[in-house]
Amino acid sequence: MEGGSNSESRKRVDKQKGKKSKVEPFVSQGDHNARDLRSWAKRTGFVSIFSGEVGTTSRSNTNRDAVDLERGGGAGSLSPKIEIDPVLGRSRNRSLEIEPGLNRNRKDSEADPILPEKEEDERRNGGVSASGDDGNKKDGDYKPIDIIYPGGGIESGNGEWNQPPEMKCGIRDNPGLVPLVYYGMQHYLSLAGSLIFIPLIIVPAMGGTDKDTATVISTIMLVSGLTTILHSYFGTRLPLVQGSSFVFLAPALVIINAHEYRNLTENKFRHIMRELQGAIIVSSIFQCILGFSGLMSLFLRLINPVVVAPTIGAVGLAFFSYGFPQAGSCVEISLPQILLLLIFSLHLRGVSVLGHRVFQIYAVPLSVVIIWVYAFFLTAGGAYNYKGCSSDIPISNMLVDSCIKHAYTMKHCRIDASDAWRTADWVRVPYPLQWGIPIFHLRTSIIMIVVSLVASVDSVGTYYSTSMRINAKPPTRGIVSRGIGLEGFCSVLAGLWGSGAGSTTLTENAHTVTITKVSSRRAVQLGAVILIFFSFVGKVGAILASIPQALAASLLCFVWAVIVALGLSTLQYTHTSSFRNMMIVGASLFLGLSLPAYFQQYQPETALILPGYFIPYSAASDGPIHSGNKQFDFTMNALLSMNMVVTLLVAIVLDNTVPGSRLERGVYLWSTSEDLSSDPSSLDDYALPTKFSRVFSWAKCLA
Repeated sequence: MEGGSNSESRKRVDKQKGKKSKVEPFVSQGDHNARDLRSWAKRTGFVSIFSGEVGTTSRSNTNRDAVDLERGGGAGSLSPKIEIDPVLGRSRNRSLEIEPGLNRNRKDSEADPILPEKEEDERRNGGVSASGDDGNKKDGDYKPIDIIYPGGGIESGNGEWNQPPEMKCGIRDNPGLVPLVYYGMQHYLSLAGSLIFIPLIIVPAMGGTDKDTATVISTIMLVSGLTTILHSYFGTRLPLVQGSSFVFLAPALVIINAHEYRNLTENKFRHIMRELQGAIIVSSIFQCILGFSGLMSLFLRLINPVVVAPTIGAVGLAFFSYGFPQAGSCVEISLPQILLLLIFSLHLRGVSVLGHRVFQIYAVPLSVVIIWVYAFFLTAGGAYNYKGCSSDIPISNMLVDSCIKHAYTMKHCRIDASDAWRTADWVRVPYPLQWGIPIFHLRTSIIMIVVSLVASVDSVGTYYSTSMRINAKPPTRGIVSRGIGLEGFCSVLAGLWGSGAGSTTLTENAHTVTITKVSSRRAVQLGAVILIFFSFVGKVGAILASIPQALAASLLCFVWAVIVALGLSTLQYTHTSSFRNMMIVGASLFLGLSLPAYFQQYQPETALILPGYFIPYSAASDGPIHSGNKQFDFTMNALLSMNMVVTLLVAIVLDNTVPGSRLERGVYLWSTSEDLSSDPSSLDDYALPTKFSRVFSWAKCLA
């Protein structure tokens, strides 16, 4: 059949040559589009003799006559030039360029693109075969093909590199109630380290009790469940968990360690929490305006992988001064915890139990349970019993010097050091304004507004990476704006409930989708419902608040390392060997760490007041900027002492001023309205519910 069609094609071309009819030139409109090229060929009668088939035979050097598309005749052939993702090998739906001549004079030793078989090339969301034949599909059903270069793809369990795998459960799949419950719990358990550990850091620093820590954890669980459901219905609709991101941890610590809060004794926790609530609410309103007004679509022009990678990496690197200094207080617990996490996630990542990679998916909860049991035996065996000392007595009330010396060890290592289980209620429903009316100050609001931009950049990178991993078309700029706007609304809820941090898309989502191979939106929604239910059980928050601090700190070392790795992995969409990109990323990270270190060294009044791991966050009050305006000084010292803010500023300036091609920079290829008009079903995964979509039908910038 193929041979017959090829012979007919040659006869038609020869017939055209015999008539010597002049073919009108192909004129592109903006970005070259295969559909425009196809319609031009049908209108002019042009038939390409270019074969997209790939065989095992050697390349023929025979020159073929064809029609020059740009000049309207002469020798040449149609050669679609597809921009290739240099690492993933995914074709970029950009600019079909017309090149004169089929022969490229390439050496036989050069690697050719490997076009997948027709059956393998048809993805869950559609695509054309490797030969370019779309069967019985109409022109409007055309979708870009995937081209895999040797060595492209992702790593399989046995260490080999293959084509990106199919999802076990697609974004709109409904495998049934039992699998949905399992997949939903699996999704949230793999994100446990990011969801619940922020209160273990900020609440004690704010002067809160163990009961307050349990309450904040329950609040975060409730807000995370609510915001995840909202985002899955009205945001980008990707299977992404929303929660209190570590992006907001640094500004929270800066505000907590402000000079006026260091000497507070009465109601210190509630006062600082209300200050955080006010700053989060103001920044969230700004984020809502940025997203729902469509301004985010313009801001997206400045955001590319070379900007996203160092920014996310700086979020994890910002807490190196807290990580092991805290974990090192009890090395007999923290070191085994870190080793187990690395062994489970790396050495045993390919081990399957009943078809599931248990160690890779559940590395965090498994290691925590094992080390927690180990810490129980250490505590019960008297490893932390000191004569005449009790962990129940506050260090300020201890009179014996030996007890004061061991108080820090007992607090960080004993599993019974927390009284959260004894004081927490069995049933408690978190409610808005539970800590009091928020306090609004201009300086803290400006800090949080800038940080909300960092959170938006983080979310943009997660949107794109997740859409690639679930084999979906990237969202349009309008859909991204809609998602950012809804994240702002969700952060308003976080501010009202008082979770201590804004709500945003967790960076670790992309990693979770990759290792679980589950992208079901229903699974994430059902998991969110289960999380909301557990938030009403006060003892659940109490159990999580009772985790020994050394164990929590060692786990955070791993979580922050994962964030750094995920940030740098965004460079896969760029030319990683480009000196331009390497220099921008290197300069951004170095200056993002070094410049804040200069501001953080100004702490003459804090050395004896704050713990050493909090001193870097005291620069807002003691920094080098002294203009005479205390509000301005606090704001600038705070912003320039935060690693992620400086990294973002350096990266965004360099990437948008240093010349570089789109392919070299790895510019995000968002879907366009033309894609939607040619194939209305291509973006169904992002479509709003039918009734709700009528509300936004007027807002073209959010479509």
